[in-house]
Amino acid sequence: MSTSEGGQATTAQPRELWTGQVGFILAAIGSAVGLGNIWRFPGVAYENGGGAFIIPYLVALLTAGIPILFLDYALGHRFRGAAPTAFRRLGGGRLRWLESLGWFQVMICFVIALYYTVVIAWAVSYFVFSFDLRWGEDTAGFFVGDFLQVGEASLSLEFVPGVLIPLVLIWGAAVVVLAFGVARGVQRINVIFLPLLVVAFAALVVRSLFLDGAADGLNALFTPDFSALADPNVWIAAYSQIFFSLSIAFGIMITYASYRKRRSNLTTPGLVVAFANSSFEILAGIGVFATLGFFAFQQGVDVAELEGLTGVGLSFITFPAIVSQMPGGPIFGILFFGSLAMAGFTSLLSVLQVVSAGFQEKFGLTPRQAATRVGLVSMVLSVLLFSTTSGLIALDTVDNWANNIGIVASAILAGVVTFWVLRKGPELRYHLNSVSTFRVGGVWTVLAGVLAPVVLGYMLVSRIVVLLVEGYEGYPDWYLAVVGWGTILFFIVAALVLTGIPWRRSPDAFRPWPPLPEPGARADAGIPTEGGRS
Repeated sequence: MSTSEGGQATTAQPRELWTGQVGFILAAIGSAVGLGNIWRFPGVAYENGGGAFIIPYLVALLTAGIPILFLDYALGHRFRGAAPTAFRRLGGGRLRWLESLGWFQVMICFVIALYYTVVIAWAVSYFVFSFDLRWGEDTAGFFVGDFLQVGEASLSLEFVPGVLIPLVLIWGAAVVVLAFGVARGVQRINVIFLPLLVVAFAALVVRSLFLDGAADGLNALFTPDFSALADPNVWIAAYSQIFFSLSIAFGIMITYASYRKRRSNLTTPGLVVAFANSSFEILAGIGVFATLGFFAFQQGVDVAELEGLTGVGLSFITFPAIVSQMPGGPIFGILFFGSLAMAGFTSLLSVLQVVSAGFQEKFGLTPRQAATRVGLVSMVLSVLLFSTTSGLIALDTVDNWANNIGIVASAILAGVVTFWVLRKGPELRYHLNSVSTFRVGGVWTVLAGVLAPVVLGYMLVSRIVVLLVEGYEGYPDWYLAVVGWGTILFFIVAALVLTGIPWRRSPDAFRPWPPLPEPGARADAGIPTEGGRS
């Protein structure tokens, strides 16, 4: 059978492509730089040794983050498909059941999109609230009571109009962007939003540095506590932060890499994406803690005495309180929540593209068809689950299980299957070196295939034990069983069901390019000539 670029059968639709390397890099950075960079990294660093945390953070980046990022790139680019297609082709004709691992990753993205969109809707609402500081003096009471109308840990259908309306609008915008496809939709939005995000957040950081008490906040963040390096939990926190902030191991970078042209540098752009993401996290840490220093100064307390230094509490309770007290507060609030919304939206697009691409390839849909159908189903579920009075508690629970159990398990399975079961490490290493200027050696195989699964395995087991023994946030056991563990069960069942459904066009008539060298040839041999494309 004749094949098109990258080995795709000619009977299939031509594969969408990024317009070039810059477009891909901006989209990948847009995916990696999300809500967690702004509201998670500063607090995690502060609680785990301050300035000393940079050491385990960089070690985690170099030994796990970048190696797994390269693994995702190699899988997506060599096998030219979203996660289900890539893993099916990875296994060849004899291990087609590996497709289920890809669908497991797609389902993770599907569920994350349901609640991630809600947080973006909150950010958009607070962007509007910033103009008149509508949250008043009791920011916690406003957020939990007036805005979200939070109830008990239950399955409520009492909708909150202030959340539902912006949520529907965000879903509509996301569907429109996805319907335009990879280059004209996702890439174009990232090309616009990412520079705006950098400018807006840089302006916010510069403003924060001139606030009273800013130096105290920076000292609190960056003063190193080297004794913390002896605590294994600090190292686990570093690996967790890198792992969750780079958008790795749940289909995003596999899908994004599959849209690159066949002759495309992979490793050098990967380094750019990884270090750009980390740079933004450092920038976020500076801005957040300079602002927290001002807040502590205003209250006459130390930064250590402040509460709500991470997550939802930092963004929607602590920061509004700060904005209300600072000179030019409305402008600061507009910049902060505008940045939060833009960072969240570009990450949301990457998560949804994983789902859209999986269904496009399985069922022979166009980008517009997939965006409309996936978007409509997702919007309905998102509204039902997260725009009600139980939405905040449901979001907190599902997010914990999806990230700490689902994504970590996915990464472990991908590493074990690829390197230990199928022994595909040399092939993927060869692929990376064939198309890239920065070549990887045998140490990459050890890091991605041995160290990362071991570290992540420890993280997974320890987290499961804690959840089983201690529960989570004091929520009822029945609720955690239904919403928390039920989320993991959904991932598994949906992955198996989707794997069992026949393909509209079989993905198996495929030969990876470039072909592997003859036995005995070096794994870092150069790219073959055009005659080897087949």
